[in-house]
Amino acid sequence: MKLCKKLGLWVALAATLIAPTACIDDPVDALDDVLVVDNRIPDFSVDMSNGERVSGADLRKQTSVIVFFHTSCPDCQQVLPLIQRLYDVYAEQGVAFALISRAETAPSIEAFWSEKNLSMPYSAQDDNDIYELFARRRVPRVYVTSSDGVIKHIFTDNPLPTFEQLEGAVQSQL
Repeated sequence: MKLCKKLGLWVALAATLIAPTACIDDPVDALDDVLVVDNRIPDFSVDMSNGERVSGADLRKQTSVIVFFHTSCPDCQQVLPLIQRLYDVYAEQGVAFALISRAETAPSIEAFWSEKNLSMPYSAQDDNDIYELFARRRVPRVYVTSSDGVIKHIFTDNPLPTFEQLEGAVQSQL
C-alpha cells in the first residue's frame, strides 16, 4: 500500500511539473485568459529572429497577428504552417506578425523552422513573462487585432482554427 501511495505522489509531482508547458493536456478554464476580445494588447517588447524589435505600441498601429507557441506542442505544429500561409499573403499588405515562444529557446525553434520550411520571424522567450501578459496557460494562442490594438479574435486549441477562419479574422480587420 505504501508503494502505491508513493507512486501516486510521484505521478502527481510529475503532472505538476509538466503542466506549465503542456498544450493539449492543459485543462480548459475560463480563468486561462488574461486578455479577452475587446481588450487592448499590453505594453511589451521582444526581439525578433530577424533583428527587429516589436512592441505592443508598434502592434497597436496596424492590424496584427500575435501567436504564442511551443514547437513541441502537437497543436502548435499544426497551426504554425497555417500562420506561415497567412504571413506569406498578409505581411506584404501591412499586417504585423509577432510569433512569440512560450518558454522555448532559439535553437529549438530554429530546428523546427528549418524542418518545416518556415520563414516568419519569431521571438524566442526563455520564460513565460510576455505570454503571461495575455494568458495563463494553453498554446497555441492566436490573437488578431484591429489597427488600434484591440483584440478582435482569439484562437486556441479548443478547437484548432482552420486557415479559412484565421484568414477571415485578418480580412475582417483590413
